Amino acid sequence: MISAEKKAALQERMAKLEIHEDDLLEKFIRGTGSGGQKINKTSSCVYLQHLPTKLEIKCQRDRSREMNRYLARVDICQQLENIQLGRRSERQQAREKIRRRKRRQGARARARNVEKKRQHGRKKENRRRPTRND
Repeated sequence: MISAEKKAALQERMAKLEIHEDDLLEKFIRGTGSGGQKINKTSSCVYLQHLPTKLEIKCQRDRSREMNRYLARVDICQQLENIQLGRRSERQQAREKIRRRKRRQGARARARNVEKKRQHGRKKENRRRPTRND
């Protein structure tokens, strides 16, 4: 259950972003994923579209429809703030970070890393105990 304070804070945030309830198209659809027969019978997934910007949100984070309605509105506020301020969303930043990490290394960087590994190997070689053959 969502507290009255949280609902009031959301309404205030929506008013500040100039999001009106008339601008939102809300549908309740059946959810997907695990949950068995219950998920196939109940329409607790919320589809929310902000008509002026054509921004769409689909929320199925909770089992209750009321909570999903609240979370969908919070998400739409967050996305509209990101658009207005010209920021990237946290999800998009995380996606780009993973893509950068997976990107192939350039030839110079690869050569530099190989040279560092060789130096490290030489350093470790000097730590060895001397053998009788030396």
